[in-house]
Amino acid sequence: MTQNWFATWFDSSYYHTLYQHRDDAKAHFFMDNLVDYLKLPKGSTVLDLACGKGRHSIYLAKKNLAVVGVDLSPESIAYAQQFEQENLSFRTHDMRDPIEFGSFDAIFNLFTSFGYFETEAEHIDTLLAMKNGLKNKESVLVIDFFNAKKVIHNLVLAEEKIVDGITFHIKRWVENGAIIKDIRFEDKGQDYHFQEKVHGFDLAKFQAFFETVGFELVATFGEHNLTAFDEQNSDRLIMVVRPK
Repeated sequence: MTQNWFATWFDSSYYHTLYQHRDDAKAHFFMDNLVDYLKLPKGSTVLDLACGKGRHSIYLAKKNLAVVGVDLSPESIAYAQQFEQENLSFRTHDMRDPIEFGSFDAIFNLFTSFGYFETEAEHIDTLLAMKNGLKNKESVLVIDFFNAKKVIHNLVLAEEKIVDGITFHIKRWVENGAIIKDIRFEDKGQDYHFQEKVHGFDLAKFQAFFETVGFELVATFGEHNLTAFDEQNSDRLIMVVRPK
């Protein structure tokens, strides 16, 4: 595997095949709760960073926000661009790079779209880019990450999933603090092999990152209904931060 596994896997049609079951209703429920909590006025500018095919961006635009969705995957962005309108646009962008196409009242990094990179420096660069992409000290960054401690504790080591007639053979393990998901399958006589690698950052690690970058942690939640974060039991680690 190359170190930039995300560049190839997220741009593969098979990625979208495997994860096509993702629930739009739950995504909308989360966005409703988040926008209500943040009290974002109509017309607020929002950057959906690592937007995939744009399901959160499209819904946020329907809530009268001015939304830009960005993702590293050209295939995902090409799909999302069919939904562009006056208050919704999409573009390809690597989240490690400076945000040079606007400044935002809020930046959302959702559905565990962090922790992909090899080095801590890359993650810090990403957070710095996010911070510099915010309009002012009243602007917010929201990172919706998995609760790594619970994920690791309950890790399913092996499983098979059959989707659209393709049998995906999936194995998982933890290596140097990162959760590895190994995905193998065959389609039309050809064998495929992809890996996902996400660092299992816990709240303490994120707090150290925030201190380095100059973010203040405003709130943490443990579920998409915005209940309190519990390190042992919560499914998510949702963090709301502001520049210091």
